[in-house]
Amino acid sequence: MNIIVQKYGGTSVESIEKMQNITNKIINKINQGHNVVVVASAMGKTTNQLLKMAESISVNPCKRELDMLMSTGEQVSISLLSMILKEKGYDSISLTGFQAGIRTEGVHTKNKIARVNIDNIKKHVQQGKIVVVAGFQGINEIGDITTLGRGGSDTTAVALAAKLECACEIYTDVEGIYSIDPRVYADAKKLEYISYEEMMEMSSLGAKVMEPRSVELGKKYNVPIYVASSHKDIKGTYIKEFDQTMEQKSITGLSVSDNVLMITVNHVPYSPVNISDVFGRLAGQDVNIDMISQTSPNQGHVNISFTTSKEDESTIDDIMRSLKGKYGGIELQKDADITKISVIGTGMRNESGVASKVFKLFADHSIEFKQVTTSEISISYTIKSKDKLRAVNMLAKTFNL
Repeated sequence: MNIIVQKYGGTSVESIEKMQNITNKIINKINQGHNVVVVASAMGKTTNQLLKMAESISVNPCKRELDMLMSTGEQVSISLLSMILKEKGYDSISLTGFQAGIRTEGVHTKNKIARVNIDNIKKHVQQGKIVVVAGFQGINEIGDITTLGRGGSDTTAVALAAKLECACEIYTDVEGIYSIDPRVYADAKKLEYISYEEMMEMSSLGAKVMEPRSVELGKKYNVPIYVASSHKDIKGTYIKEFDQTMEQKSITGLSVSDNVLMITVNHVPYSPVNISDVFGRLAGQDVNIDMISQTSPNQGHVNISFTTSKEDESTIDDIMRSLKGKYGGIELQKDADITKISVIGTGMRNESGVASKVFKLFADHSIEFKQVTTSEISISYTIKSKDKLRAVNMLAKTFNL
């Protein structure tokens, strides 16, 4: 069927004029002999505006109703895009996540795709239609509309490409994948290629251009992913399996995230059961934990620190209230004035001394760090937010990013 999946982000569809422009990209692809399945996000800042409306009603709105509310943003986009395509003489149909066969599981506002039934999409494609699918949403096992969390439209697009066994093109407001977010470091280098593994690490550690789960799906099902500008005809970046044609540097990229909340739970009665209880409750609410540290037991108690997303603050507050009720003397501290900086590169597997070099840079520039975690191909540090730009500049120049 020669299908290709194209995904357009919120800035690409934030106005009718911009929608008119991207339909030209879609039509160009059709003229090249492709059938096109389009995945669209909500217009501009629509999702944020909907969230603000909900938060004006409640500090902790019902998450099921939030999903119902937020899913409407993408439905506006897909219906308008489909209308524009029809006006240009191309048969088109818009489909919600449910109509596109996207079944989900998990907790509301953070569902995951469980399976995809592409029969309805294939039927419309075979009829010669451009299928325009609502990103970011699906339906769960009890028939509730669900959303996939921030960046969920990327996941929708890659999941559909995996099932349709085709390539996926992600069109956004940047011109490709950069070594560092150019909004943070203006001289960042654009990458021609990046491996799935490095892109997954960069995304999970704060790079905003791709949603981590989408890259994970791309790697699992070997979906070729191309990231480029929706506004300019400039070559973008290919995300693919590492091969010998790709340059392997010790550090490929730097991720920077301000969306970090550091939680410290003091005076927890020490027991593996109690520690398991704390993190079990967090996992039960799908709170994603990043860095974790624990003090040695002192008089039968420990202090636990971890980092998570600021969006989970109200959920964590609820969990900590219940823990206080159970353990009595525990105390909670929150620090939102921090930034996480991560250096990433598959070359670290074969090159020693990267961590030592970064520690020395921080020492030479009097930059304090609160926590450090490592993986095979990354090292992450939490620092004071005021030191972010200094840290980014020195790391970028040292590692030629």
